[in-house]
Amino acid sequence: MAIVTIIVFVFLCVFTSGTNGENRVAVAHLVSGKITGTIVFTETSEGLHITGTITGLPAGRYGFHVHALGDTSTCDAAGPHFDPEGNNHGGPDHNVRHVGDLGNVVFVGNQEPVATVNFVDRLITLRGKNNIIGRTLVLHEQEDDLGLGGHELSLTTGNAGPRVACGVIGIRSPVVWNSAVTSFPLIVLYVLAAVFLLFLN
Repeated sequence: MAIVTIIVFVFLCVFTSGTNGENRVAVAHLVSGKITGTIVFTETSEGLHITGTITGLPAGRYGFHVHALGDTSTCDAAGPHFDPEGNNHGGPDHNVRHVGDLGNVVFVGNQEPVATVNFVDRLITLRGKNNIIGRTLVLHEQEDDLGLGGHELSLTTGNAGPRVACGVIGIRSPVVWNSAVTSFPLIVLYVLAAVFLLFLN
């Protein structure tokens, strides 16, 4: 019975040492010329909830993607769409898509159009292989055809045109994000404590 208790203790310690009770939240600020916007990425049980507003473009639909690199010396320096699986470009609801394919944002209004962003994506994450932290959120000049337009660029970029604004996706909260690497010393201590308890019994 004592051995079973110790095993359960070690398991719970290892499991909790690599997690954080708070949902992770990230943010990207899009600033370029007249374009300004703040986009927030929040972990939920349904996926990553993406919210925010963008201003500075005429009414219409514009491509909206996560690109692979975090270099915003120019928006072109952010590299291609984030695509660790080597898939064709698609829409956010398609079975085949880049991880970074977020479709279009829609600017509405007459004098000062605003794009209100509010949706959940189940592919991008703030942890693991699809983690978007340190990558770049990019707004394009044209509508993304979601890979369906038949253009030579449809299956790579959605033929969404030049990049007009971008911002690196960074940590917003919590302050400390535990990881398997940083929790390793704690795991060793838990195991040593369990061995000590085993000898006591």
